[in-house]
Amino acid sequence: MTRPKEDWRDYPDQQLPDEDAVYHQQGWTALFTQEDWWANWLGAGFVLVALFGWVTSVPGIGRWTTNPFEAIPLETIPGLIGLLIGLGLVTGLAVATTGESVKRYWVAFPALFLLTTLAYVLGRQETLSGWGVDQVIWGLVVGLVVSNTIGTPQWLRPALKSELFIKTGLVLLGATVLFNRILVLGSYGLAVAWIVTPIVLYFMYLLGTRYLRISSRELVTVVAATTSVCGVSAAIATGAAVRAKREEISFAISVSLIFTALMIVGMPILAGVLGLNEFVAGAWIGGTVDATGAVVASASILGESATEVAAIIKMIQNVLIGFLAFIIAIIWVTKFEAQETGRQPSALEIWYRFPKFILGFVGASLLFSFVFIPGLGQDATDGILSVANGFRNWLFALTFTAIGLQSNFVEMARLVRGGSPVVLYVVGQTFNVLLTLLVAWIMFSGTFFPLPSV
Repeated sequence: MTRPKEDWRDYPDQQLPDEDAVYHQQGWTALFTQEDWWANWLGAGFVLVALFGWVTSVPGIGRWTTNPFEAIPLETIPGLIGLLIGLGLVTGLAVATTGESVKRYWVAFPALFLLTTLAYVLGRQETLSGWGVDQVIWGLVVGLVVSNTIGTPQWLRPALKSELFIKTGLVLLGATVLFNRILVLGSYGLAVAWIVTPIVLYFMYLLGTRYLRISSRELVTVVAATTSVCGVSAAIATGAAVRAKREEISFAISVSLIFTALMIVGMPILAGVLGLNEFVAGAWIGGTVDATGAVVASASILGESATEVAAIIKMIQNVLIGFLAFIIAIIWVTKFEAQETGRQPSALEIWYRFPKFILGFVGASLLFSFVFIPGLGQDATDGILSVANGFRNWLFALTFTAIGLQSNFVEMARLVRGGSPVVLYVVGQTFNVLLTLLVAWIMFSGTFFPLPSV
């Protein structure tokens, strides 16, 4: 992950420049020269084009069983070309203002889009997509295959703006965190999502740093957040807060996706073996399986009630992304970096470190929950959400293709030397599964509290 020049690690004598001076050197231009801020502007732009009806649907890829060419009928090709041009133009604007060559970006972006389209087609195969092996996983696979065989060509690298894509997608993800749905489960959902999550996060941090003695606190934190909160979204947010290396974030994302694919199928089977009702099973899946799409795919195997509860639990858990990123940024700046530099940073440095796209994530949630639904009605809001989700799905797919193209097995192997990070994830996820099952059973079994109406 790219670090700004003002990072304290750029000063060998550990003498920090004055944070206020650094901030004022950027001034208001930071609003249009940093990817974090551009994620907010792009996310807002996608919402606005849906709100005013300028875009009523986002081209997608159809499902197929045996013939992949069925996924892209001829009549959908103009729409996909328009999407390619539109996404290339608006993201290119962000690239241009951050000081990079927009010409090289525009030359490379069509190739990235084509590879992502291939991943999207593979992810729409009926059987595999039903098991949760979707375009996100295939995007990572396609990118890894290219980067670890023929190698990612240099001319393609300017288009690999994985952080810009994922941060913009996360802003749009905030639009799906609707408080009227969260209130359906109330304290039931809060107990599962908000009590278990910080316990697992802290447990994994202690396990990684004290017992497994993993040297990189950043890697431990990213893996712990990925496991305890919501997978990829948490990895990106906490990675930005602690300024983790790209390889560390890629490792956390990769191991999360691998185990998520297994859990999508395995969790419903375990729920059946344990004889759990749909409410307990849904809460269990929602609190442990990473990514909202994977949660829905897994819980839908068990029934409608399980699917509804699981989706709401995951939604409640997603709310924690912003809070945890902010808290972790404060801890990192005031404790760990202060110890190494020998001085306490100002509040401005904490603000400087805070991932700004989290503001867009929270803002989108508040806008859709308290403005669009009351003002426009549920049906109109659902129409806007449909367009926003369409853009988000493509941005996420582009992200994982780019991450795969940027990842190298040799570099990632260095992180798992001795197996400690893998042990951290496996032990942490096991603890997460068991603790979430216990709390889900207490809240949703009907033994202690009446079952909720969903």
